[in-house]
Amino acid sequence: MSSPTNKIKRQKNKIEETKSPSSSSIFHKALTPKSTFEKDEYLDIIYWVRQIIGLVFGITWGVIPLHGILAIALFCALNAGLLYLYFTYYQPADEEEVGDTWELTKEGFMSSFAIFLVSEPSRDYIAL
Repeated sequence: MSSPTNKIKRQKNKIEETKSPSSSSIFHKALTPKSTFEKDEYLDIIYWVRQIIGLVFGITWGVIPLHGILAIALFCALNAGLLYLYFTYYQPADEEEVGDTWELTKEGFMSSFAIFLVSEPSRDYIAL
């Protein structure tokens, strides 16, 4: 017959096995080249990297100042280009598992664009 402490230890082990990975481990894997991910983790990383890019570019474009269609076109090209380099060379993934290149390029783009527009300090793009 097993003791109550052994039962508790087994239950804790089962819970730890079913836990999702912590955000710090996912962040560490995102910064480590050629890491392996599950599909949802990979798409989440692509999404959040794109949001950070949108925020940084929005603030940078406002400080420079860079405005107008040139700023929007440059944002779109750099945003798509940087993410393409990230998921093609730095963190390559199986296209059958996570989707083709176009799907990864579109992942989170519009929300990143919205963050870019709102975070730009002078807000020339938004008419109230």
